[in-house]
Amino acid sequence: MQRIRLRYTKRDRLRFTSHRDFQRAFERALRRAEVPMAYSAGFTPHPRVSYANAAPTGTASEAEFLEIALAEHRDPALLRALLDDSLPTGLDVTDAVEARTTGFADRLTASHWELRLVGVDPAEAERAVRAFLAADHVEVQRQTKKGLRTFDTRAAVASLSVVPGSVAGAMSRSTGSEGSLCAILRLVVRHLTPAVRPDDVLSGLRATADLAPPVPAAVTRLAQGPLDEESGTVTDPFAPDRDAATAAPSTAAGLHAAAAPEGPGQ
Repeated sequence: MQRIRLRYTKRDRLRFTSHRDFQRAFERALRRAEVPMAYSAGFTPHPRVSYANAAPTGTASEAEFLEIALAEHRDPALLRALLDDSLPTGLDVTDAVEARTTGFADRLTASHWELRLVGVDPAEAERAVRAFLAADHVEVQRQTKKGLRTFDTRAAVASLSVVPGSVAGAMSRSTGSEGSLCAILRLVVRHLTPAVRPDDVLSGLRATADLAPPVPAAVTRLAQGPLDEESGTVTDPFAPDRDAATAAPSTAAGLHAAAAPEGPGQ
């Protein structure tokens, strides 16, 4: 059985696709692409698909991940192209690797987000960011399935900044007018328990500096993976699988050379 890990996107209007809707669309794409799926055991077998840390509905993303199990071997690059062609535009499969390591979900320790705050002056956003980062704790509340929960958003935020010159060329999503005020925030959030979402950070900015965008923020996940604490960046979660794939041929060649019989006179 072969396992393939895929990276996909949720763009434009498809950001409003729920996780359940995506599951249905992806299973249809598997059938269209004639992917030889491995199935679970039992009375109602299902394709063996594992989803990892999906973004909330209404949030765009460039870095969603899943893993599929195949009954027959396939080339990851070819499989990626077939699935991408079988999904609607906006749900795009952008990368694929053969799973050669374990613990993939454990590598997704942080996300890099972009928040577009239409109608917010970047200077005002800078002031709010400084106040947020200066605080030791920024607690907010959110209603969850388990009731009202309190989150320390400051502990989850590894970095937060305003993109320089973010007002230039901005377009209001509500009015479509060029040149509207728009502050663009970039933040790296650790995946803690309970999970802290970008809207929780916005609530924290409101609590510490009274920053309240006049329209809902447009939120995009730019990256998801291991957090490099020294640089504060989110790195590629597929890197261990790529490294293992690169090392495998040379290891096999070394074993073949060691097993080759010596010729006459050696």
